Amino acid sequence: MNYPLLNNYSIPAIDFVKGQGSYVWDSNGKKYLDFSSGIAVNNLGHCHPAWVKAISEQAQTLVHCSNLYGIPVQRKLAQSLIDKIGPGKLFFCNSGTEANEALLKFSRLFGKGESTHVVCAEEAFHGRTFGSMSATPQAKIQNGFKPLLDNFSFAPLNDIEAWKALVTGKTTAVLLEPIQGETGINVAEVSFLKELKAHCESTNTLFLLDEVQTGIGRTGTFLAHEPSGVIPDGVALAKGLGNGFPIGAIWINEKHVDLFTPGCHGSTFGGSPMASTAALTTLQVIDDENLLKAVNEGSKPWINKLNNLADTHSTKIKAIKGVGYLIGIAMHSDITKTIASLTEAGLITVPSANNVIRLLPPLNASNDELNESIRIINTILEKTTS
Repeated sequence: MNYPLLNNYSIPAIDFVKGQGSYVWDSNGKKYLDFSSGIAVNNLGHCHPAWVKAISEQAQTLVHCSNLYGIPVQRKLAQSLIDKIGPGKLFFCNSGTEANEALLKFSRLFGKGESTHVVCAEEAFHGRTFGSMSATPQAKIQNGFKPLLDNFSFAPLNDIEAWKALVTGKTTAVLLEPIQGETGINVAEVSFLKELKAHCESTNTLFLLDEVQTGIGRTGTFLAHEPSGVIPDGVALAKGLGNGFPIGAIWINEKHVDLFTPGCHGSTFGGSPMASTAALTTLQVIDDENLLKAVNEGSKPWINKLNNLADTHSTKIKAIKGVGYLIGIAMHSDITKTIASLTEAGLITVPSANNVIRLLPPLNASNDELNESIRIINTILEKTTS
């Protein structure tokens, strides 16, 4: 039988059919330690009992009604996010790409049709719709879809002088990821974020953050930019927010909420009763189980052990990169075979760029599970020729 899906993904070698906690099982019954977390989505692991109970009960009550009507649980979710991020308002959508697209539309509202210039980072990834692709300067993402939106410029992450040269009084917004998850686990420095925010204020430029992969506790703070102390004008959220149920969101600083007026943007499914229940329960579990503390305490010895592996296998490992449970093992060579070997050995990881192995444990991963990942990685590296 012909494979029934389009060729934009390679035909997978494994079918996963079950998940529980930090583990998944394939269709042959083989068990794997899942340190991909569905690409930073399953922050509570698979089938967390409180999450399963909440969405099961909601499924028996009300799944969808559209945003033409009030959704009480959606308002509770919005208030919970405001309590965590700061004074502002929320709009809910279905994905990270949609969230970034909404931020770009926000920048157009801010520019009032007179300014559309947006500055993003080199090696950024913001999504695959036309606006988010235009903000993503990667040939493999853009090829075949030009012409894209114009008036985007790009500067190297952490090169503040390059950003200052591009961000002028005619710039509408900057949009960047606190950690570039798809292109090598490149971390924005605290000093860079502070200086860029100050420059944006001096030029009346929106400071927008894509926290789609970095947010919802993955780095040990609710949002990854928090250690810098900067206050953004807008934030995009998705992935871990729903713990597997599709939901995205933008938070808009209270200074700008009046720019959104009835009819200027919308979403049929965004923030549905099911999606909002999934996300609100995710936030409640993170608080109830003190998972931010768990990430901070669990990541330190785990990263130390990864650094020890890097020392032991220095001919193969270039560096350990990242923060909290968003970690990359930068290798000296292509990682395709290594990732395949890790999978065969029972550890699911994700590539980032062509030479970084991305590790994304659930926020509630146990010390034994973290140590299991170290053991598997070491075993594979010992068998791999440099």
